[in-house]
Order: sequence, then C-alpha cells, then structure tokens
Amino acid sequence: MEATGIRNTDTIFGLKQKLKVQQQLKRLNKPALKSIKSPDGDIIDCVHIKNQPAFDHPLLKNHTIQMRPGSYPKGLSFNESNDVSSNSKPEITQLWHLNGRCPEGTIPIRRTKEEDLLRASSAANYGRKKHDSALNDNEGKFHEYAIVYERGDKYYGAQATMNVWNPQTQIRNEFSLSQFWITGGDYTNLNSIEAGMMVYPHLYGDNQTRIFTYWTTDSYKSTGCYNLLCPGFVQVDHRIALGARLSKYSVYGGQQYELDFHVWKDDKDGNWWLQLGGLGDYQLGYWPSSLFTILSDSASEIQWGGEVVNTEQNGEHTTTQMGSGHFADEDFGKASYFKHLKVIDGTKALRDPNDPVTIMSAPYCYNLVNSGSFFFFGGPGRSPMCP
Repeated sequence: MEATGIRNTDTIFGLKQKLKVQQQLKRLNKPALKSIKSPDGDIIDCVHIKNQPAFDHPLLKNHTIQMRPGSYPKGLSFNESNDVSSNSKPEITQLWHLNGRCPEGTIPIRRTKEEDLLRASSAANYGRKKHDSALNDNEGKFHEYAIVYERGDKYYGAQATMNVWNPQTQIRNEFSLSQFWITGGDYTNLNSIEAGMMVYPHLYGDNQTRIFTYWTTDSYKSTGCYNLLCPGFVQVDHRIALGARLSKYSVYGGQQYELDFHVWKDDKDGNWWLQLGGLGDYQLGYWPSSLFTILSDSASEIQWGGEVVNTEQNGEHTTTQMGSGHFADEDFGKASYFKHLKVIDGTKALRDPNDPVTIMSAPYCYNLVNSGSFFFFGGPGRSPMCP
C-alpha cells in the first residue's frame, strides 16, 4: 500500500509539472504566420509584430509600436533605409537563415520547447536570472568577470564592437558571455539593460554562441528575462532572432568576425533602443522607458567585458573558457576583444570613456589588457596558473 501511495504521489506531481510546462509553453509561443526549422534543430516562428510577448506586460497593453527611433545620438552612423548596401563588414547571419527568412510585419522568435522548460528549476523561472546572480546564487555558482567600466556621470547609451568566439563550457549550468551592462541604482534596486553574445547550455541546450539581451528593474528579483522569454523588450526587426545561433565565429590566428552593439535613449519618448551593426544596420527594437524606475531617467554606470560561471566542481576551478579561451596577452587574432568603446553623456553625443576602471575577479584564470577604447580579455579557466 505504501509503495502504491508513493507512485500515486509521483504521478500527481508529474501531471502537475506537465500541466505547468504546457501552460508556460502556450504563454511563450505565440501563433506563427510561418515557421522555419534551423539546421541545428531550433524552430524560428515568424510572429506578427503586434502579437509579440512584449504586449502581455500590464504596462504595455495599449502600447503603440515605435518602428523607428525618434532621435539618434550625435556621431552614430547608420543606414537610414536599413537596406543591405556596400560596407566593410559582412551581413549578420544566423544559422536558421539557411532555411528561410521571416517576412516584414513579423518578428522571428526562437520557439521554446518542452525540454527547455524541463532544464529550468521551474517552468515559471525559465529565462530568468536568480537574485544575487551578480555575486553567487543559491546553487553555489560563482560569477567571475574581466570587465572595464565608467561611472560618475549621467549616461544615455553606449556602444562597442566585439569579436565573436565560441567558448567551451565545462558543465550545463555554467555559461560564458561577452556583453555590456547599462545600469542605474544599487544592489537593492538595480535597473540593468544588457546585450551581447553567450554560450549557455542550461538555457539553450547546446554549446553554441547566440545573441542575447537581458533586463531587470529590481536586481533580478522578479522582473526581466533573457531575450523575449517574458514581456518587456519590443522587437521591430524581422531578420534577427534573439537567442538564435550565430553562423560565423572568429578563427584562432585567422579571420575575425565582429558584431557592433549600440544602445541609446531616445530623446522623444525615452525608450532605450538596441541596434546591431553589420552590412546595413539592424535596429532590433527597444526597452520601453515605462519598464524602468531609474533607467527611465538615465544610467549611472556602463560596463563592458566577459563573465563566466564557475561551479568549482570537485573543488577545482572550472575549465569553462572566457572569450576565445586564450589570455588577453596573446593579442589580436588570438584573444577576444572589445573596441570602439563609447558612452553617451548629457551632451547626447558619443565619446570615448574617461579613464575606464578594470576589474579582474580571477586574473590567473581570465585576464584583461586595457588600452582605453580597446581591450583584450579572456582565458582558459583551469590551468597550471589557475588550479
């Protein structure tokens, strides 16, 4: 009788979990006008722009989509028509592009699958960071950084060019990323806008490099998420799918592949716009100003750099790589880098950072060489120098 009771309890628990998973999948996956299967197994749904997840947010129920920014910072170069034209950089390509494209009037959304939700601690937490993730979370995962930052002014945007690598992670719950942070507030009420490239098997189910965004208004407690995995970010571009795999990586000692990231606060309505550079400019979308408490006005700090999670399996430092997996000292073609660093201050113009500060939380595992508006960073993780 006791064994039967245990089996019945397990069955009830399993049914409840399955129901929650199915309900969350229904919320996340909007009806598609067209679906494209990527060679890596991802499915990209072309969702009507007015049906995207952003408008499930209570503050955005009656939101009018802004298809173009109302203003641009001084010094930002862009292709006004968004058409592909002659340029020194290649078009941004993602693997799913091999099998099709989404039509105008839709946005591409990486479909969430049941196995994605089952990897999460709960279906409701899928795509969200845990509170205290800037230091460590309740599973004992420690975050290590090689970053530069500027603070001490009011900021209205930033830019950087990053070269694209495919760092390897040791275990599923560890990630490696290159990104920028635009932040306001302190540890208790942090507002943050983030974007870059990451490898995160726990979130995506593989070890490939993907473009990502993140936002929060309460220090990652209950607001915000990666990409479009909760209501918030409004996407307007029909070519780039957040969370989808990039198709080109830099080659050690060979060709370097770069992506430009620009974020600025629109003077007309206060929205924070994200633009990706390449052949033609990709004005991807925006974080509405109404989402934020502090960033509704301005930011107080800009950061650029790399981050990894080190779970210290068996008491040893992780072998998860940062950047190219090679130290900054190896220089161009071998080390990961950021260049063309700019901030936007109260003049609403792009300028070079003023004496940016360097932070290396584990310098024998991942290091950084700073040259002002250009820096190299990264490392292999565990090595003879980093036991």
